[in-house]
Amino acid sequence: MENFDLIVIGGGPAGYAAAMRGIDFGKKVCLIEMDRVGGAGVYNGALTSKTLWELSKRIADMNGTLKSCGRSPIDMPWTDVRRTLDEATFERKFQYSCHIKLLQTETMNKLLHYERGRGSLVSKHEVKITHDKHEKVIRGENIVLATGSRPRIIPNIEVDEKTILTSDGIDSISDYPESLVIVGAGVIGCEYATIFSNFGKTKVYLIDRQDRILPFEDPDISKMVAKNLEDQGVVIHHNANLDRLEHKDGRIEYELKYKDGSSEIIQVEKALLSIGRVPNIESLNIENAGVSMSKRGRHIGDDDTQTNIPNIYAVGDVSGRIALVNMGEIEARHAVEKAFSDSVERLSYDNVCTIMFLKPEVAAVGINEQQCIEQNIPVKIVKVDYSVIARAIAMRKTQGFFKIIVSNDDEMRILGMRAVGEHASTAIQGVGLLIKTHAPIEVLAELVHPHPSIVEGIQECVRMLLNKSIFKSSVFKDKLACYSLVDGQKTPLERL
Repeated sequence: MENFDLIVIGGGPAGYAAAMRGIDFGKKVCLIEMDRVGGAGVYNGALTSKTLWELSKRIADMNGTLKSCGRSPIDMPWTDVRRTLDEATFERKFQYSCHIKLLQTETMNKLLHYERGRGSLVSKHEVKITHDKHEKVIRGENIVLATGSRPRIIPNIEVDEKTILTSDGIDSISDYPESLVIVGAGVIGCEYATIFSNFGKTKVYLIDRQDRILPFEDPDISKMVAKNLEDQGVVIHHNANLDRLEHKDGRIEYELKYKDGSSEIIQVEKALLSIGRVPNIESLNIENAGVSMSKRGRHIGDDDTQTNIPNIYAVGDVSGRIALVNMGEIEARHAVEKAFSDSVERLSYDNVCTIMFLKPEVAAVGINEQQCIEQNIPVKIVKVDYSVIARAIAMRKTQGFFKIIVSNDDEMRILGMRAVGEHASTAIQGVGLLIKTHAPIEVLAELVHPHPSIVEGIQECVRMLLNKSIFKSSVFKDKLACYSLVDGQKTPLERL
């Protein structure tokens, strides 16, 4: 039986990161993947959907400019969209495959052993690999479980990935749908609504069970995103429960029920289910090693990536925390460091930076205003509109804002930020670093920011808190806001 210092089951973003970190420690590593290295981080997930978003955004921006000049919009065939998707996927796939092959060569001291197949636990140190009806068992001192997740489906709805689709099939359609209903108004559902409405070829319907989309975010964010979607022709079914969705007369027919007792029946060409994801746990046979599930029984239980079996770790989507590529990678690296290093600090999730690819782009770190109200956290909040930021004015992209939340004391430690608008994703990480290091806001206030840049808006936020701002909130009340939030009550902080 072949022995390894580290066995990683799953070659998605988390598993791949775990294997590479094991190599950093000079360990003998076996990476097992049953399908394609890269997982949803490359295929039918982060890379493909964001490639679609980038392309659709350019099309929407160009057509908006052409329309304002009285010219006809450009028409991009889906075949060109598909070609761009294939190119992006191949580029990333090629990087992974070349990297793996080189790491297995003699010149690289065969640092990595790669196995194609399904990995499952035989015991706390043994893993069975099954591929094309062939089986073999290997032994590992430490094991990382990183098998990712798959789209959640709705019972009694037949998903064929042709007309009723999930994120696994939406990228493989042969043309723009004439009409599309999206079930689920969370981040992914809203991203695909943004993408297809940007292209301008599809009538989009979005089913929202709540009274507003993105209910986990502040109302000022969800309202802005919803308005932009509706301005692009998206129909948002608020407070709607899906009663049925089925094939009928060559179309997809769905029926909605509303709280007031009314109902609605609509037919579309295609449907996209976007209702979350389910961890891929079943085939791991974790019971053979005595690994426990979480208390709610939906994910593998762990404490700082370590399961109840000390040499077995769970990372990425199977651990049920934050289902993001960057977090899966960080958890995986952390797990390997715990396995092969004596002193490793616990992972913190307080400064996780996230991006929502919507219209406009939304970036987040730390807590939001809604959470402060729900948890009764006394804070100070400052908000600066994009319309007073020089770079946004130059770009003619003045829709959006920065909102920074700090502790309601003299220290004013940053607890969270929301950036909504152009370049939001590139503006968030600096604040994430300040949250991690507990640095004072004076660091941002005194830093010489590049000009003109969007991040100058962040600087103006902290200057307002310090009563040093260029613009005064008492004058530009429609553009600037500075207030305390205590016991759910807002009190303006007049900055003169």
